[in-house]
Amino acid sequence: MTQNRMDTRPDESDVTQPRLGTVGMLRWAWRQLTSMRTALFLLLLLAIGAVPGSIWPQRNIDAGRVADYLARHRSTGPWLDRLGFFDVYSSPWFAAIYLLLFVSLVGCVVPRSKIHWRAMRAQPPPAPQHLERLPEHGQVEVDGTPEEALAVAREVLRGRGLASRLRPGGRYRLRSEGLSLSAESGYLRESGNLLFHTALIVVIIAIAVGHLFGWRGDRILVTGKSFANTISAYDTFDPGPWVDTEGLSPFTVAVDRLDVTFEERSTGAQRGAPRDFTAYTRTQASPDAPRVSQILKVNGPLKFGGTSVFLLGNGYAPVITVRDGAGRVLMHEATPFLPQDANYKSVGAIKVTSASPKQLGLFGFFLPSEYIDEASGPSSFFPGLKNPALALGVYEGELYPQGRPQSVYTLSTEKMAQLKNSKGDPLRLLLRPGQSTQLPGGRGSVTFDGVQRWAGLSIRYDPGKALALGGAVAALAGLIASLMIRRRRVFIRVRPLQGRTVVSIGGLAKGEDPGLGSILEDLLTTIAQLSDTKPSRTESSRTESSRTESSRTESSRNGSSETESSRN
Repeated sequence: MTQNRMDTRPDESDVTQPRLGTVGMLRWAWRQLTSMRTALFLLLLLAIGAVPGSIWPQRNIDAGRVADYLARHRSTGPWLDRLGFFDVYSSPWFAAIYLLLFVSLVGCVVPRSKIHWRAMRAQPPPAPQHLERLPEHGQVEVDGTPEEALAVAREVLRGRGLASRLRPGGRYRLRSEGLSLSAESGYLRESGNLLFHTALIVVIIAIAVGHLFGWRGDRILVTGKSFANTISAYDTFDPGPWVDTEGLSPFTVAVDRLDVTFEERSTGAQRGAPRDFTAYTRTQASPDAPRVSQILKVNGPLKFGGTSVFLLGNGYAPVITVRDGAGRVLMHEATPFLPQDANYKSVGAIKVTSASPKQLGLFGFFLPSEYIDEASGPSSFFPGLKNPALALGVYEGELYPQGRPQSVYTLSTEKMAQLKNSKGDPLRLLLRPGQSTQLPGGRGSVTFDGVQRWAGLSIRYDPGKALALGGAVAALAGLIASLMIRRRRVFIRVRPLQGRTVVSIGGLAKGEDPGLGSILEDLLTTIAQLSDTKPSRTESSRTESSRTESSRTESSRNGSSETESSRN
């Protein structure tokens, strides 16, 4: 018998497998792309793709650091450059992830919105025959006819004294069918879910608008100087691909004074902590506009239309004069030094390209409150100007080897040699304000004239920030709605029983809903009260995993007995 059955089985080689074809493959790929799982994966992939932008230097922010990295890593650097790790946010692979995430979200939201719209306009399903089989159910006997009891139930479900207990699910939608009533609520749960995903699309669009049309520039401005809103005036400038650099708003900002307050009375970690930064500025919105005096603080930016000027940092700029052997001034300016610690021990470089026969470079530290540390040498014990000093080493040679760009705060000593003193040791200068020293070999002199402050300004234009803020608020509202609102269905059936009316109620929820049982009890109590009677007998039970088969059988028998009595 077994052998005959095996002989009649068709050969697998004769089975023709269905073929998707080109259209079928495209449809399958579209469904995979627009699934929620793919959208979450792309969102995670986008976050991972942004990590290299915080690890490796970016060419649009600091081209000098990128050039130094490529020079120090001649084997791995070119490969990283080909992969776009120095231009992460402009690389093709990052743009591909970004666009795929956008398409995935749109393809997910649009069909679900259509389905949700049809569901909101559709009638609730009819009440099932056996309400006692629902997870939550109960019944109560009331006076009056079944029609009167059904009318009372309809009024209750419409929200008379019940809407507050059902929120945030909103009012029930009703469907009457004979002596039964169907109600459904919680449509705002799916609406909130769709709002959340739609808001994510809005945020993505806002970020794209900001990236394409926005720009950011940074400028360290020494007190007493001004700058105009032009590309050449910025230390770093990062424009979007579609920014018209010739059409920037023609405003100017001059910093007249910068007041910085540090904590002096406290001891321990709080001593020297910054307390207030205030820059006193003069601004012009356009060349023809009058000058306006404004105060710039850390949390109080200057506004020029859609452009904002922020105060992000401050430091010291020693005023240094370099003369040649004949006494001619080769350089006289305030050079900003960058703070390296909380006590404003600052590093900087002074580059004298006009020196001859070789160019001069001075590199070292500015110390606002100088003291000598036995382990690390000259250091600072307080960020304020208690004992200012300038510690420098002097080099001569080629400042810009091979024409490579470099930071103005560092000195490339690749093609330079450090000067030595009369003892043959490396020359190190320690100058205080007003002091001057002669360089060996008749190379000239270096004078430390004084100290000025500088303000770190960040100028930003982001046309998509208002749209991004609105999208973020909408996403939060949609997320709260999708988490708080419960999707519920309630069914009511009435039938006569010995001159009275039995009101049976059952409910079920989409997902976990611990409050559904208490809501049904409230419904039964309210219906009984509005029917001018008290519940004489209530049968209520909940579906539990521990319910035995015998209890189910007994409940079924009781229901059959009551049905037979109503027929008689």
